[in-house]
Amino acid sequence: MRDVTETLLHDVVVGGLERLYEDDPELYDILEREADRQRGVLSLVASSSLVDPSVLASQASVAVNVTAEGYPGRRYHGGCEVVDDIERLAVDRARSAFGARYANVQPHSATNANYTVLSSLLRPGDTFLGMELEHGGHLTHGSPAAYAGQYFTAIGYGLTGDGRIDYDQVHRLAVQHRPRVIVCGATAYSRVVDFARFRRIADDVGAYLMADISHTAGLVATGLHPSPIDHAHITTTCTHKQLFGPRGGLIMSGRDADAPAPRGSGTLSAFLQRAVFPFSQGAPALNTIAAKARALELVTTAEFRRLASGIVDLARTLAGALTDLGHTLVAGGTDNHIVLVDLAPLGLTGLAAERALEECGIIVNKNRVPRDTTPALVTGGIRIGTNSAARRGMRRSDMLVCAGLIDRVIRSVEVHDQRDYHLPTEVRDDVRARVAALCADLPIPGYPTVERPPWGSAALSTPRVRSSR
Repeated sequence: MRDVTETLLHDVVVGGLERLYEDDPELYDILEREADRQRGVLSLVASSSLVDPSVLASQASVAVNVTAEGYPGRRYHGGCEVVDDIERLAVDRARSAFGARYANVQPHSATNANYTVLSSLLRPGDTFLGMELEHGGHLTHGSPAAYAGQYFTAIGYGLTGDGRIDYDQVHRLAVQHRPRVIVCGATAYSRVVDFARFRRIADDVGAYLMADISHTAGLVATGLHPSPIDHAHITTTCTHKQLFGPRGGLIMSGRDADAPAPRGSGTLSAFLQRAVFPFSQGAPALNTIAAKARALELVTTAEFRRLASGIVDLARTLAGALTDLGHTLVAGGTDNHIVLVDLAPLGLTGLAAERALEECGIIVNKNRVPRDTTPALVTGGIRIGTNSAARRGMRRSDMLVCAGLIDRVIRSVEVHDQRDYHLPTEVRDDVRARVAALCADLPIPGYPTVERPPWGSAALSTPRVRSSR
């Protein structure tokens, strides 16, 4: 086999970096600063991850040059015989990873996937049932601020007093409104979703069930969370959160893939193919599909199962530590990677907490919590996730340290109003130093870990840093 430095792909990518560095130093510097920022901060954002460098390389590939409307073997353009193999490989790997009978890898995001499903199954004004945004649902699940909540009649369900999905309410609303589609899954829900119970409710009222597993896809693929594939008629997910892949989406189906299609002949899977193209999207991003294929291959490895197990273990450790420190968690804890902290007892807003933590190198996101009365850009809580922490190889002891740092910061914040706050300089400087040390001890696998020599073409085309792997 040829050395990688002798391949066409290597020359194209390295040559591209050299040209970018030489011809557009302004953009190159921004990208370099972002790489350096990621290396030195502790990302605890639940909706992100740290991708393997081979996924990055797959996305930065020549497949971006090909226009390929349609599907493998049935394109509307020539020159697709090679990229057809990329898409077939991604489809096979998606089906294998999730035990699905059908997979479509073309959606540009989970939002695209969700809207593709909803707009193909519903007509304007039709009713569907989804989780309310402030109870943990996604914008695409029926928020009045978004497309689905404005073009369809969206009915929202929520949580019980203990922060669990109110399945009795879901059933009552389904019987009352007879929705055509029920959406389950969430963006800020820390407990297990009972997909089988949702399917029974859907069947009781003759609705289609769509499961959005964007936040638990890695746990589903590794058996650490129940799978919706054979419970939901249709399952959607993004590929950049727990699949550690590029920003994109998937649509899948299990035992219902060969069921009759709505409104017409054919199967549900054929209906979904048409729903993506030509109904809602044009040409797919083949370079992104290549990156999806690479990420989906990694999902099936023993290393990824260890990673997924670590995600859950760290989240439970963090939840337990924050509870012991006196913080209020929505649902009382977690079964996945999400820890949702209600800041109301501290008189603190999510916005102030997010900004104060970011000053210290800890990245989270402000998030609404049940019965939140604050504006959407302020919020009454923060959402913390452990995907990236697990990718760095953190242990329980490290997460206990993180919990202590988070507690120190948010208890030190002096709130002036909903948006204005003050963090003592000594707290900021000490926590920032501790975070920097932690990140240095636990570098991102496969990413540079030592000082760089002077930049230039020669440095770019020869080894210049060692990897953490």
